[in-house]
Amino acid sequence: MISTWTILFSFFAATVLLLGGIAIYWAFILPLTNPLKEIPGPPISGFYNISHMEMTINPTLSPRTHARFLKDYGRNVHIRGPFPWDDRLISVDPVAISYILKNTSIYEKPWQSRAFISSLIGCGMLSAEGKAHKRFRRVATPAFSIQHLRDSKVAIFQKGLGIKKSWMSLIETDQTESESQDNFKGTRFDVCDWIYRATFDVIGVTGFDYDFNAIGHSDDELYHAYKEMFEAGIAQQKDNLRVTLGVYVPLLYKFFPDQSTRTVARCRAVIERVAGGLIQEKKRKILEAEKQGITEHGREDLLTLLLKSNQSESTPPSQRLSDEDILNNINTLLFAGSDTTALSITWTLLLLAMYPELQTRLRNELLSISPSTSLESLSPEEVISLYDNGISTLPYLDNVVKETLRLIPPVHSSMRCATQDDVIPTSSPMKWKVEGEVFEEKKDVKISKGTFIHIPIEAFHLDKEVWGEDAWSFDPDRWDHLPDAASSLPGLYANLLTFSAGPRSCIGYKFSIVEIKTFLFILLTKFVFKPTGEKIGKANVVLTRPYLVGNTAAGSQCPIFVAPYISESEKV
Repeated sequence: MISTWTILFSFFAATVLLLGGIAIYWAFILPLTNPLKEIPGPPISGFYNISHMEMTINPTLSPRTHARFLKDYGRNVHIRGPFPWDDRLISVDPVAISYILKNTSIYEKPWQSRAFISSLIGCGMLSAEGKAHKRFRRVATPAFSIQHLRDSKVAIFQKGLGIKKSWMSLIETDQTESESQDNFKGTRFDVCDWIYRATFDVIGVTGFDYDFNAIGHSDDELYHAYKEMFEAGIAQQKDNLRVTLGVYVPLLYKFFPDQSTRTVARCRAVIERVAGGLIQEKKRKILEAEKQGITEHGREDLLTLLLKSNQSESTPPSQRLSDEDILNNINTLLFAGSDTTALSITWTLLLLAMYPELQTRLRNELLSISPSTSLESLSPEEVISLYDNGISTLPYLDNVVKETLRLIPPVHSSMRCATQDDVIPTSSPMKWKVEGEVFEEKKDVKISKGTFIHIPIEAFHLDKEVWGEDAWSFDPDRWDHLPDAASSLPGLYANLLTFSAGPRSCIGYKFSIVEIKTFLFILLTKFVFKPTGEKIGKANVVLTRPYLVGNTAAGSQCPIFVAPYISESEKV
């Protein structure tokens, strides 16, 4: 008679064999049928292949990598992820990428990326897909209206003045004035930190009428919770293996939390308590105003507009967001809105510091529309008029902003995952491997369900076949005579992928452009910028961040010498 233990052992052994067989099939047999294997690409060696990931997402290596890929393999290239079953497509084909970004139901952000984002800021517009994303975007769209953008210009201007005031004060009291090689005397500022604090303040005020006062080194509990959480999330990216394991095995973080995990959990608790309380208070005020028949006038923050849109009769009950959804989208706004804009402004100031003649040219243009009275004395209407009729009309400023967003896009690259088998059209015939080194030209790419597709935003912007041989150079004047190839690229803004394209393009890109141009106007008409001589590199840690070469452990930094601007008439 067969014992119970024998039956259990047999069942266990059969289960192990079955699971092992499935694993072998998925890992080694199924990949052999992947159509991407017929597309040319760089050589693959070894079981664990990290080289393709490093060379394509590290901004120190990626420009040369993509240039070589384009020359050797074409615009659609087969690369491999870390493991044998992870065949991927990386494309700089405008037709292919336009198709991918347009068809969001077929090509979604990988669940692994969404899981990581959600672990920090919850499931908001940045990580939601399908119907959830459409619902979030539908409710949020009224909050990004032209009227709200107009009203936000005053808050943006005030925060720009806040940086100016702080810098002037610190320069006046600075006893360690530094001198550059050309005898320029200035105070060393970590511009990256200062601009981030200012943009964070802007989102706080315009987002939900809450002033973090980050420029003033506030001790605000909510500000420090967000700051610590975002920094912890960024720090986690440096340990790729642990992050990967944590995404696939969430219990790892629960039972074996590290310092970053504990920090994120503590900060999220503060945010849920304080920011959640702000949401409830806003809802109470809106309801109270409705009962009294009071119609608000003047500027309304994004949270108020979001709540009103969510509660309006035009929004079906089934489409309305929960309080948790509202909080997640506010978190998303803070995370995506402050960091990307701050980095764009930081990189612009660094580039202008490196090219003093271009800085002077831009400053002269900005000074040409600067009011005769002090900026602090301008009324809200005068601030709005200054932007609408002055700052926004300046051609060289527009060129400088576009050129920075092209040369150093905050989002280095993006990724999508196919939810079904598909055929992607291409802009021109491509090489398709048939046997050995024999190639046949085809005009599409076959994709299997589950395939990762890299969208190398930086590579699009540095493509010499599109932008010209000087594509890697900072040349704002290129925008006055763009090549036809550049004019036909997909992109929400200026034929660039900086703000993406298609249904998932950045909902707040106009806000970001207003903020970048306003800050540049205030800072460049009041200060002069020079490099410190320290070597600043780029690192792709969630976004493309500046680091001091040899000191990446210290985090994002962009030191620049800053001195007050003195006009020729003042020098006399």
